[in-house]
Amino acid sequence: MAGPVADIREISGSDLISALHLAQQAPAILGQESGSRVSSSNSSETADYYARLEQLLLACLRTGDDQSAHTCLNRLSLRFGPSNERIMGLRGLYEEATAKDQSALERCLQEYDNTLAQSPVNVPILKRRVALLRSLNRPSDAISGLIQLLDAIPTDAEAWCELADLYQSQGLGSQAIFSLEEALLIAPNSWNIHSRLGEVLYICASGGDASQLLGRSVQHFSRSIELCDDYLRGFYGLTLVSQQIINGDSFHSNPGCPQASTRMLDNDYAGVSGQLPKKTLERLKAFALVKLGEIVESRSMDDQHWASSRSELIAAKELLNRQSNIQAA
Repeated sequence: MAGPVADIREISGSDLISALHLAQQAPAILGQESGSRVSSSNSSETADYYARLEQLLLACLRTGDDQSAHTCLNRLSLRFGPSNERIMGLRGLYEEATAKDQSALERCLQEYDNTLAQSPVNVPILKRRVALLRSLNRPSDAISGLIQLLDAIPTDAEAWCELADLYQSQGLGSQAIFSLEEALLIAPNSWNIHSRLGEVLYICASGGDASQLLGRSVQHFSRSIELCDDYLRGFYGLTLVSQQIINGDSFHSNPGCPQASTRMLDNDYAGVSGQLPKKTLERLKAFALVKLGEIVESRSMDDQHWASSRSELIAAKELLNRQSNIQAA
């Protein structure tokens, strides 16, 4: 699911560098055809060429080269036809990205509604409509749009993740958990989804059955790093939640569960009863800290990694410093 179009030009780091590099090639790529009219019999018309043309369209929109983006869009439209659903989605993206004000974005939304009235299962338009609703700060309508999309295509894991994000932004934690669980049924080996579910479970633990939710959080973070052994967010989350369970300090802000801390550590067990021994949690935390330190050290010396994940690396460094201070004390 593409993010809100209002932010399409607001990229940074390695993504911006890649977009600029590709956009600079616009004259050469567009020059492969003489003129703006593309003949279907032209031998240079290959799938690779048109895939690259689509990538160029997105790169030009991100870097503000609207004229080249329009040329790309016209060539794609001439080749595949303006009624092609993917072309309709790209045209909507172009119109949103070049919209001058709120009224122009509202007109884009009306065009999407008109299109869906004629073709209710136009997936690119359904997705663009959700992205636009998010950028217009209409989360309830975006949730309804995603539910409509998932009614038509229930196996879209990306849409389930987007729905989870929207639910979480509205404080609907249980619905967010359900949505991520649905995504994992479709993509069970997606380490990033496991990690995201671990995060949501951790966040929700302060307002419900904390022991069960935190125990499940540990399990999903552990599965995340099992699937990807250098996933920073997975090791960060595992360190954080393990520390919270061992210390029992995550429940001080939860008056509805005053005995949780005591129950968590009965008989040297924590989390889900009989599943997460305290010693196991301590070993998991120690392992996660070591790996987190290795990842931070390695990526901090890599300019590309630093540019693309600066905020995550800073947060990880702060967590490592806090843990060092705790151990020193």
